[in-house]
Parts: sequence; structure tokens; C-alpha cells
Amino acid sequence: MLVTFISFHGYSQGTKYGVRAGINFSNMDFDPDATFRNDHRNGLMIGFFGEFGLSKAVAFAPELQFSSEGGKNDDLRLDYIQVPTIFKFRLSEKFHLGFGPQVGIKVHEANDGIKNFAYSGVGGIEFKLTHTLFLDARYTYGFTSVFEDYISFEGKNTNIQFGFGYKF
Repeated sequence: MLVTFISFHGYSQGTKYGVRAGINFSNMDFDPDATFRNDHRNGLMIGFFGEFGLSKAVAFAPELQFSSEGGKNDDLRLDYIQVPTIFKFRLSEKFHLGFGPQVGIKVHEANDGIKNFAYSGVGGIEFKLTHTLFLDARYTYGFTSVFEDYISFEGKNTNIQFGFGYKF
């Protein structure tokens, strides 16, 4: 099992809280391929989280964050309130690997052909700078199309996120 390769000194079975913020580089994957210029969107994300130690090697970290995603085209600019639920595994004293599901709720415009909910998978790595400060990088891929079912093509969010955080 993965846990047998992970050092057992790190996560306590305690609870920490924190904030994180950073930059997104997002775009959309279309099926069939887009017939228009599909430029990525740079945006911001900010949120807060809880981190609950399940053992010395594993933690559960649900979050609540705002994230600007989608494409650069005005019709594809999507902003979400998201809830990533990440399981973190301690690889070493400084590095943690995490993955889990995420749900997002669209926060702008109604009846625009975009679904109000988005479902994604998240994977990433965290690097501890100190006991309270960290850097992380994540990749998110949409499981479902962001477009309503009556639209003849699919579009799935893809997102690379670089963040900085503080745990207390």
C-alpha cells in the first residue's frame, strides 16, 4: 500500500485551519474541438480550509474557495465558489501529495447556457516552507461538461493553480 512508503512522523491527529490564495491558468477542453480561438484565462483564487489529521501520514482537507476559471473569451469566463475535498499523504517532512473530488457553484449570470454546478477532480503537491507557511501546485480537470445538455458540444474546465498558504 501507498501508506507503507510514507514516513510516519508528520500529521498529528489534530486539526489545523488556514487560508490560501494564488493564481489560476485555466482553459477549456472542447469535444468536438473548438472552431474558434480558445485562449487560456489567468485568474485568481482565494479560500480557506480545515486540515484534519487522520493518522501520522494522512489528513483530510476540505476547502471553500473562490476561483476564476474558464477561457479568455467573455462567454467562457466562469467564476465559481468551490469545495475541494482533498486527502493529503505525507511523502516527507516538507512534501505532501493530495487528491480528491471538487464541486463548484457558478457565481454569475443565469440562463447563459452554462450549468450552475461543475464537478472536477483535483491533484496536487504541497511544499512546507515553515510549520505555518506553504506553497502548492494543483491540477484540476472537469468530469462533466459546463454547458447545458441542449448545447451540441461539450466543454470541460482544466486548471493549473499555484498557491501560497498559511496554517494556524
